[in-house]
Amino acid sequence: MTSSQQRAELQRRIWQIANDVRGAVDGWDFKQYVLGTLFYRFISENFAAYIEGGDDSINYAQLPDSVITAEIKDDAIKTKGYFIYPSQLFAKVAATANINESLNTDLATIFAAIESSANGYPSERDIKGLFADFDTTSNRLGNTVKDKNLRLAAVLKGVAELNFADFEGSNIDLFGDAYEFLISNYAANAGKSGGEFFTPQHVSKLIAQLAMHKQTSVNKIYDPACGSGSLLLQAKKHFDAHIIEDGFFGQEINHTTYNLARMNMFLHNINYDKFNVQLGNTLIEPHFGDDKPFDAIVSNPPYSVKWIGSDDPTLINDDRFAPAGVLAPKSKADFAFVLHALSYLSAKGRAAIVCFPGIFYRGGAEQKIRQYLVDNNYVETVISLAPNLFFGTTIAVNILVLSKHKTDTTTQFIDASGLFKKETNNNVLLDAHIEQIMAVFDNKANVDHFAQSIPFEQVAANDYNLSVSSHIDAKDNREVVDIAQLNAELKTTVVRIDQLRKDIDAIVAEIEGEELEA
Repeated sequence: MTSSQQRAELQRRIWQIANDVRGAVDGWDFKQYVLGTLFYRFISENFAAYIEGGDDSINYAQLPDSVITAEIKDDAIKTKGYFIYPSQLFAKVAATANINESLNTDLATIFAAIESSANGYPSERDIKGLFADFDTTSNRLGNTVKDKNLRLAAVLKGVAELNFADFEGSNIDLFGDAYEFLISNYAANAGKSGGEFFTPQHVSKLIAQLAMHKQTSVNKIYDPACGSGSLLLQAKKHFDAHIIEDGFFGQEINHTTYNLARMNMFLHNINYDKFNVQLGNTLIEPHFGDDKPFDAIVSNPPYSVKWIGSDDPTLINDDRFAPAGVLAPKSKADFAFVLHALSYLSAKGRAAIVCFPGIFYRGGAEQKIRQYLVDNNYVETVISLAPNLFFGTTIAVNILVLSKHKTDTTTQFIDASGLFKKETNNNVLLDAHIEQIMAVFDNKANVDHFAQSIPFEQVAANDYNLSVSSHIDAKDNREVVDIAQLNAELKTTVVRIDQLRKDIDAIVAEIEGEELEA
């Protein structure tokens, strides 16, 4: 069996666990238990491997808790960010889960202990609340303790049986891949409620490449609306890990999704000191002001959500929004996210942001913000994508690429709406499609019906309309008709019809003459 086949089998089994054990629990809610258990197993095995240090004579799971000294614990927390006693390891708990009548409360105690182990250490903020959504006492698991324990034991058993060791040297990445597989499948099956926090891998790959294009190194990468962290992790997945020097930064407003993002970082082997994910509303409570500027920014912010806007008179003086001289409309915060990203962007970096198409052609405040962006030469490229690429929406979105180091004043437009492969539920971008987009993004060549670089004066004269369709003529796929040939054929047809009518009239006259003679 090839590695890809093994990976597919692993993913199939993970999804089967989720389906088999959820019972009456809603699938979207129950994802927390499957994902949380997968995370619990990962940090247990990762921590045990750290303690054992490659020494085959040491089996951390078999050691008594009493041999752990304060020095060992202190050193481990400073390095890993948390501590797990041997008795608290996933393997130990899973081995007796079926006969443990207090499984649900034992798990709650263990999770609380793992989180509290970081109290007072630099990692406290990154560890606190990681298991908050893994509520082992919730009635969603069952009405009785027995029901809860049966379902929890089934999840533990199913995750324990997953074989990550089939891929030598890749077990850590496999945990992350399995986790991402589960998230994406739940997002696909949950409609808007799931898709809003997860950017499909194929789109994430394009966005990461746009933001990091031709940068041999970046200081750090940032997503102001990071969801489950999928965009940030694509940057790690498709580029050498050392290219991102100071780590991964993100902010997320939804508490559950914020926890998913932090778990996702650990599962992709990003240590607590290499990521910083914060909870809160980016537009009115932004973090990382002291960490900016960022050399790479990626984002898929929520489309056209409401925000406080002009109802807060202080925002027009905010360093992020003041330069544009106007705030994004209260009913459409899209450009608020764009201006926020721009203010956090370094002089050498790029921001690649997924945007709702309407912001590129509507009037009012949005037109004024577009004028500010174009007049200051911040808009490098606008790319229109195919419809139905994202979970929960069929909208054909755009990608806005911002840069503070453009060498000319043209704005590039790319019509990639025809680049997709149709699958059962959603369209997808293939690697060949991404390569085609990146090639023309790089060379800025003009390609009929696909890519055009438009001079500043032309964009300004067009009311700063940045809609791709306003600058690129769609290819006419209608059949070319030769009018002269068509007219000739019509004349021939008319002559033929006239002749047929004469022949019919002659036959009718002949028949009528025969009837009179009779």
